[in-house]
Amino acid sequence: MLIGELSRQTGVNTHQLRYYEAQGLLEADRGVNGYREFGPNAVLRVRQIRHLLGAGLSSDDIAYLLPCATGEAPELVGCPELLSAMRSRLERLDGEITRLGRSREALLDYIETAERRG
Repeated sequence: MLIGELSRQTGVNTHQLRYYEAQGLLEADRGVNGYREFGPNAVLRVRQIRHLLGAGLSSDDIAYLLPCATGEAPELVGCPELLSAMRSRLERLDGEITRLGRSREALLDYIETAERRG
């Protein structure tokens, strides 16, 4: 399948698909005309990539972990390394949420104080 068809089937624009290929996340053969030709599993692979990016993993992490992933989100099944990376990302997200909560409270205190004085 050509890149335009893969884009239509996945909803991912062609620029992103080329980026995934450049990052080693997606493989394509080149036809005699030079066009990218993606195999029958490309749609599933793009969905896996999108799911893992949505989970906050970097493209480098995904390139390392994707070979052990099978299935489609949300039933994506991974090897222990994939699960470990996802747990690590979850811990980082929890830390960010805590920091954002503190920032929110500080801003709210400032606004309330300013409004009382204003």
